[in-house]
Amino acid sequence: MLILLIYIVIFALSFFLVRLVVDQTASGFAARKTVTFGDESAVTSNRTASVISILTIFLLWGAFTGSSLLPRFLHAPGPFEGLAELTYTAEADDGSRDDGTITVLVHPVGEDAETPQVDPGEGWAKNDAFTIGAWRSGLLRVDKNDEKGRDVGHRVVAVNGQEIAPGGEVQTEFGRVGMSPKGTLNFEPAKGWQMEPIWLPPPEAVVSRLAEISSQGYRDSTLWEHLGYSLFRVVVGFALGALVGIPLGYAMGLSGWFRGWFDPIVEFMRPVPPLALIPLVIIWAGIGEVGKIILLFLAALWIMAIAARSGVSGVNITKVHAAYSLGASKAQIMRHVIVPNSLPEIFTGARVAMGVCWGTVVAAELVAAEKGAGMMIMVASKFQLTDIVLMGIILIGIIGFGIDMLMRKAERLLVPWKGRS
Repeated sequence: MLILLIYIVIFALSFFLVRLVVDQTASGFAARKTVTFGDESAVTSNRTASVISILTIFLLWGAFTGSSLLPRFLHAPGPFEGLAELTYTAEADDGSRDDGTITVLVHPVGEDAETPQVDPGEGWAKNDAFTIGAWRSGLLRVDKNDEKGRDVGHRVVAVNGQEIAPGGEVQTEFGRVGMSPKGTLNFEPAKGWQMEPIWLPPPEAVVSRLAEISSQGYRDSTLWEHLGYSLFRVVVGFALGALVGIPLGYAMGLSGWFRGWFDPIVEFMRPVPPLALIPLVIIWAGIGEVGKIILLFLAALWIMAIAARSGVSGVNITKVHAAYSLGASKAQIMRHVIVPNSLPEIFTGARVAMGVCWGTVVAAELVAAEKGAGMMIMVASKFQLTDIVLMGIILIGIIGFGIDMLMRKAERLLVPWKGRS
């Protein structure tokens, strides 16, 4: 929530700064002459905003993971590491009290640390030393070496001079000290604002893992084989879905009989998520390549059919009447009026279908796949290799974005009349 709030603040500051310093668009009465509402071609992506947005995301990612790519003054407060000293007050069964010192070495997670050597002291409440990893917590059995232990009525009644009871806690400069219902102290070092690497590794860890897997591979396959198999499945499934869905959508848009016959099926299947079909596809086609491609085919089919139907239904009837008045045949109207005017809707549906296919292939590869980006992510998650999981997600997003950009380029080349009457 904090990261989202910071992102929103940076967005607002960047917007007003760019408008004030960089953006020199027309203003006043001249700017009002252009009507942009409803005209997609009138609104284009602001490249400055795109660059700032991406840099902001990486800045926040690095700041909240303690990335070495950023100067330390940009880091969010990290977890406490070092020596923490606490004082506990113990009370014996006869009411006498004594103080002892607890020394806790908080070390980086994953590193071995030796317990500090401390002088036990003169009183019956002896000084103690423990080690705890950052972002972790640990029990402090302070009575283990005391002359008067728990078995003879010993109990801890205060930490750093603050009273504590079973179920209570005391906040210190080093972290939280709680007490279990049985009277044992539990120390949780301050975690700061940074994310633990097991939950979110820094950017350089993901880049390092990418370089490692690119050169050495993962699970007996190279990185490019994993991505290639995923891309192959998506392209084949999408192509088959478009090959069947577009003619079906045209038929539903041009014939009342076809629309009445297939409309219940299409509208019934449209809201069903492709992931819900995985068990059924496995039963029908097994867990091999055929099953995965069938699942992707079904993910694209209904979207393409609805897009084609919508494109045909949205053709301006005056264009059809004008073509008839010029003596055009039905075949000519189909070729020169219906198809060109429905292509914008079809391309929009294709982009949506491709995105759905990318999301579906990852889930499909979670089920007994030997190669693929989804398989790579699934196996890595079992071993809590978050850097590989993030690497796979980023690569899937980049490839999906690249495909979408190619489809946008093809749309501009093949349908230059989009957005024009």
